[in-house]
Order: sequence, then C-alpha cells, then structure tokens
Amino acid sequence: MTPAGSMRRGARLLVLLLVGLVGAAASEHASAADERKVESLLADPLRTPDDRKSDAGRQPAALLRFAQVTPGASVLDVSAGGGYTTQLMALAVGPQGKVWAQVQKLPPSLERRLAEHPQANIELLQRPFEDPFPAAAPRVDLVTLVLSYHDIAYAPVDRARMNPALFDALKPGGHLMLIDHAARPGSGVADTRTLHRIDEQTVGSELLAVGFVLEEQSGFLRNPADPRDKAFFDMSMPADRFALRFARPRQGRRTAEPCGRSGRAAVRRPRRGP
Repeated sequence: MTPAGSMRRGARLLVLLLVGLVGAAASEHASAADERKVESLLADPLRTPDDRKSDAGRQPAALLRFAQVTPGASVLDVSAGGGYTTQLMALAVGPQGKVWAQVQKLPPSLERRLAEHPQANIELLQRPFEDPFPAAAPRVDLVTLVLSYHDIAYAPVDRARMNPALFDALKPGGHLMLIDHAARPGSGVADTRTLHRIDEQTVGSELLAVGFVLEEQSGFLRNPADPRDKAFFDMSMPADRFALRFARPRQGRRTAEPCGRSGRAAVRRPRRGP
C-alpha cells in the first residue's frame, strides 16, 4: 500500500472511531434522560403513599421499561384492581395518551383513587373479562394484566373467550404484558385458588394458542429462593414472579399455534435481568 493509501485508510478508521464515540455518547445521554423521566414519573404527586410503599416489591421502573410504554400510547389495563398499574401507565403515556381501566366490579380502592387522584386520560370500564373492551373503541398499543391471571383462572371466567378478546383489543404489532406469581412447574392451575400462583408454562400456552407471539421474558421480579409452596402474602421474602411480553403479529388473524409433544406450546426458560 502506498503512503497516500495508508493515510486515506487511517483517515477512514479515524472517522469510524469518531462516529462510534459520538453514537455511544448520544446513547448514554438518551439513557440518562430516560432514567430521569422515569424518576420524575415515579415522584409524581398523583401517585399515592400506598403506591410508593409497593414500589420496592413491584419494581415500577423496570416494569415500564419492559412494557415499552411511550408517551401518546393507548393502554388497556385488564383487572385493574386498586389502580396501581393504571395510574402508572396513565402517567407514562401522558396527556396525549389514554388508559382504560377494566374491572368486572368496581373495587372501593379504585373508586377512591379515581376520585382523589383523578387523571383525565383514564377511563373506567366495568365489563366482563370475556368482553373487556368495546368493539367500537380504537384498538390499543398495549394490554397489561398484572398479578391477576391466577385469580381469573379459578374464577368462573371463560379464558377461551377472554384471551382472543385481549388479542382483538390490540392493534397489529401491539403488545400484551403479563405478570404473575409463579407456581411450581407442571402444576397448571392447581395452585391458583390456594396459593394464588399459576404455572408460567400454562399461561404462555394459553396465550400462544390464540395467536400471540412470545416476544420477551424478563427476570426483574424473579426470586429463585422462593420454594413456591406458600401464597405471596404468607411469605417473609418476595414471591417469585414471571414477566412475559407477547406481541400481536402485524400480519394475519388469530390462529392456533402448534404445540409441542406435551400438548402445550413451549415457553422459554426465563432470562435473568430486565
């Protein structure tokens, strides 16, 4: 190689190095800015003192990152309970977004929250689980179902109707985030009423069967030390919880997913870390 060629090659390498450094710095700056936004959101006075007490066990910052919720998004929070996730999502989507809080029966805690900490972008839906979202409403970007699938599993709810309805509530390319207390592998729904836990494989299989695609599993709520033989409220340590994010495919309609030899669709082992 001639001296001139060596100089040109060196200049190209220097440019690539500088571009890489600038990109890394920009990414680090964006990440720091995102963290500041989350911190500001969690400190919002609309959140209740009980919410803040629950934060250590529920890890809201990691939850928001895993849900990939963005300003302006639309969210359906199924089985909203006391509204912890509802209010968190409403703050995350901001005034240009919207959150529907679905319940079959209005809990006093949610009624009190909406009265004392109102947000214009929250709409209450009192509807059955089998029909959680109005057909005439616009499809949403995200469905959340947090710590309630096990309750639904032992209640007189037809999940064969509910899960397709969750799928249909989403825009093509939209996501379902589901979190619940982990039961022992292979236990199915046997521990849902007594221990308030459900087998992760069972949940995944039921959702894959209606056409969802498992996109990501997160370990931000995992506790491998949990023997999974007690209900979470009877434990002196945090219960082991799984977090799954499913996607509605951008193309095609709901179809049954192929199952493995066990007769259930496969769910990968959980990853460690968020």
